Amino acid sequence: MLCAMLVLAAGCARERRQDAAAFAGSESCRECHERFYGLWATSHHGLAMQPADEAFSRRALTPLTNAVEIGTRRYRTDAAARAVIEEQPDGTRTTYPIMHAMGGKNIYYLLTPLQRGRLQVLPIAYDVHSNGWFDAAGSMIRHFNDGTIDEALHWRDPQLTFNTACFGCHVSQIAKNYDAATDTYRTVWREPGISCESCHGPGGEHIRVCRAAPTNQPPADLKLISMRNMTRVQSDETCATCHAKLRPLTDAFTPRDRFFDHYDLIAFESPDFYPDGRDLGENYTYTLWLTSPCVKAGKLDCTHCHTSSGRYRFAGERTNESCLPCHQSRVDNATAHTRHPAGSAGNQCVACHMPTTTFARMRRSDHSMRPPTPATTLAYGSPNACNLCHTDKDARWADNRVRAWRSRDYQAPVLQRASLIDAARKREWSRLDDLLAEIGDPASDPILAVSLLRLLAPCADPRKGPAIRQALSHPHPLLRSSAAALLADEVSQQNFSALVTAARDDYRVVRIAAATALARYPQGLLDLPSARSVCEAAFRELEASHRCMPDSWASHYNLGNYFEVRGLTDRALASYAHATRLRPDMVPPLVNASMMHARRGDLRTSIALLRKAEAADPRNPAVHLNLGMALAEQQDMSGAERHFRAALAADPTLAQAAFNLGVLLNRTAPTDEGVALCRRAAELAPQHAGYAYTHAYYLMMRGYADEAAKVLRDALQRGVTSPEITSLLGRLTRAQP
Repeated sequence: MLCAMLVLAAGCARERRQDAAAFAGSESCRECHERFYGLWATSHHGLAMQPADEAFSRRALTPLTNAVEIGTRRYRTDAAARAVIEEQPDGTRTTYPIMHAMGGKNIYYLLTPLQRGRLQVLPIAYDVHSNGWFDAAGSMIRHFNDGTIDEALHWRDPQLTFNTACFGCHVSQIAKNYDAATDTYRTVWREPGISCESCHGPGGEHIRVCRAAPTNQPPADLKLISMRNMTRVQSDETCATCHAKLRPLTDAFTPRDRFFDHYDLIAFESPDFYPDGRDLGENYTYTLWLTSPCVKAGKLDCTHCHTSSGRYRFAGERTNESCLPCHQSRVDNATAHTRHPAGSAGNQCVACHMPTTTFARMRRSDHSMRPPTPATTLAYGSPNACNLCHTDKDARWADNRVRAWRSRDYQAPVLQRASLIDAARKREWSRLDDLLAEIGDPASDPILAVSLLRLLAPCADPRKGPAIRQALSHPHPLLRSSAAALLADEVSQQNFSALVTAARDDYRVVRIAAATALARYPQGLLDLPSARSVCEAAFRELEASHRCMPDSWASHYNLGNYFEVRGLTDRALASYAHATRLRPDMVPPLVNASMMHARRGDLRTSIALLRKAEAADPRNPAVHLNLGMALAEQQDMSGAERHFRAALAADPTLAQAAFNLGVLLNRTAPTDEGVALCRRAAELAPQHAGYAYTHAYYLMMRGYADEAAKVLRDALQRGVTSPEITSLLGRLTRAQP
């Protein structure tokens, strides 16, 4: 079982490589733009990172005397809140100086220097609303709708390392200076916070031409990037580089660039969204923003409501003015629309259309701008605006209230779309026709269609093929890229031609997705004169995208996947080994490397790698499945059975585990349990010809010839065929009286 490509999701993932000499620093703007400088310097953008000096500690932090307990350890601060003290059960104490404060709108995350140049988020953080300390990683645990919850990260985890995860959106003109050979950082930045030049570009030349211009005659070319000269999309995409849940494709974005030339975007395929699209985990706004009808109509951009420094333009009593001029009639008579009295929170447009929820103690408003949908709370447990205020009431009350107020059932389309996401997440392929219809509908929301396409990856039904190929011509690059990625599932001449076309796409995100799929094609096709140069260029972009974050284990793991499917075994193993050096506790590179060694006939190395993976994650189904197959190769049938059962217990939907366990139990003579497991595998993967054949074969061996024949006929009716199925069905038919 190959562990698939890992998607690296982050909100902060840019390292802008520009000539440092071209930058003048934000202080240089002050001479001519004193007022704007003052607004920026005190904004959350300007203060996105601050030195945690003595003045900051006195002003912003309250010392912690009653320790925060995290596991068996206790944490407190010194008397001046300049350091965090870790106390272990044996009485050992370690002091970590607080060097930098990150954030501040809701939380101050505090950074301390660790070995090899790392700046690490300390285990306790400061809530600016309650003026209290709390367990930082513990606050990030997600409670999913199926009852499962996260495990808290250890505070030294690389996901909490500033240089790896947070760097691009809290300081300006940063150079990570990461040395892969020693796994060491020499990170430097020009300014803490998001500087003027982060959004307006290098200011050195701007200052030169302005000083050289005659008095009161500004130069025709200001040599600066101005938001006023950007389209709405360009402006939004500049903001999105920090306010999106994304996967970086390059480290070279500059304002006015196109977002999808530098980033891939995470959508509702992520469990950090409820099925209806509401935020469950941290999603950084942009995905939901793209679903807003106001945004899709081309009438709204970020700077309508926010200044370039991030301030809200319509605070206090002016908040409803944010919906002008488009919704003039409703703003003029707000109480009639909201059914809430003037001056109340419920009479504010944003209260109902942009409700504020909290995750990890960070408050975020829903930028989809949909009306309240308590019906989705009843169906999926997602938050709704009504009950965020009316905490003494339940969702049923809220649902009845909005239905009484509105004659049109505006919740029905939201419920319908959410039901599709929910079905696709649960792999309920009985609704495949509905899913494909939504994907293929030109009126569908592109983010919804992208999400459904990505969730179709495990579906083996060939009916999805035409819908995927149709999506390759969609106007939205994210939908085209998602479709191209799915064409890796079926190697065919038709798909190859479509992918070569996609590899020429105007957007990098599409070309890279096409390259990922093309990597699975035989070299003979890739070398065709009509395809060679296109494929080689796309492969170069793909490799570069995996290398743009060299300190990420996932980047090396994904690069290993690419090399493996291209048959570059040694390079794949080297990439998997690099990923494991960075994160020895990560299972996917260990599993994939073990499989490659097994194919080479080196079962000893394969099993040793799987044992390391088992120690890292004792319940991982892929680990147990592959251990079971390796041990069966060594004729250790009891060990193989144990691991197949463990794989199936960890993932009851794992058809391979059910099949292998069934075959193992039937190895001497078919048993009831063995036959039942083969049936289960065939039901879990109804398009798998081998599973259908094996189920029928063992039924025949148990004396159930009629039932075996029915299994094979049903498979043929589904379009599942093979020489073995045809031969066995003929044998059963001839044997009938």
